[in-house]
Amino acid sequence: MDNKAGESEPAYAQLARQLRTAVEAGRYSNGTRLPTEAELARQHGVSRQTVRRAFQDLVADDLVYRVPGRGTFANESNRRYRRRLGSIEDLLALSADTLMQIVTPLRRGAHIDAASRLRLDTDLLYSVVLRRLHGSTPFVLTTIYLPDEIAAHVIEAPELQPGASSGSTVIGLLEPHLDTPITEAAQSITVAPASEQVASELNCAVGHPLLRVDRLYSNGEGLPVELSVSYFLPEHYTYRVTLRRTGH
Repeated sequence: MDNKAGESEPAYAQLARQLRTAVEAGRYSNGTRLPTEAELARQHGVSRQTVRRAFQDLVADDLVYRVPGRGTFANESNRRYRRRLGSIEDLLALSADTLMQIVTPLRRGAHIDAASRLRLDTDLLYSVVLRRLHGSTPFVLTTIYLPDEIAAHVIEAPELQPGASSGSTVIGLLEPHLDTPITEAAQSITVAPASEQVASELNCAVGHPLLRVDRLYSNGEGLPVELSVSYFLPEHYTYRVTLRRTGH
């Protein structure tokens, strides 16, 4: 193992530095797999634990991603949408580098499960279906549910009309009109197969494994104001969040 960076540099950091240089130089572009843990351990005379720690650093830096059973691959900017999300402001900023396309415009109907999660006294509420693109690549299809009094603020918004495309987010359109700002987004992430509608909009096969991300937005009084249910293509999307210990 090369130790030009200094005797005090840990072996995993040396290996991570060398792999980072190779990735940034384009050595593993166009879907080329990086060497396996066993291959790197043998090549560099280190333990597999050292290699695993080096890979963890590269994953944390969004330079590579790991696919169970297939290997480790370089992230390519034209292939995957990467977003660090740690606050409501980060969610509002999605409009900075993605495009929102309306699939089904805002309309009122019965949605029993969504109404229950929004704690409504009726099953009737508004919904809008949209997909979001990074460049020309669609990576997520989202259905957003809004109570009547919330939807009233954006029902005439040109960004939510049939066929509209814009650099907006629904939460961003709503925020200026709310008496109490949105202060919390409760999120759950599961795996779900692509339905016919989702497959059609995201250009994937029916049954393709997707990330389902549900977010329930609430205002400062703890009242739910929006529910979004999104289906992400994992091969075109990377989600990253930083968790910090309380008080540090």
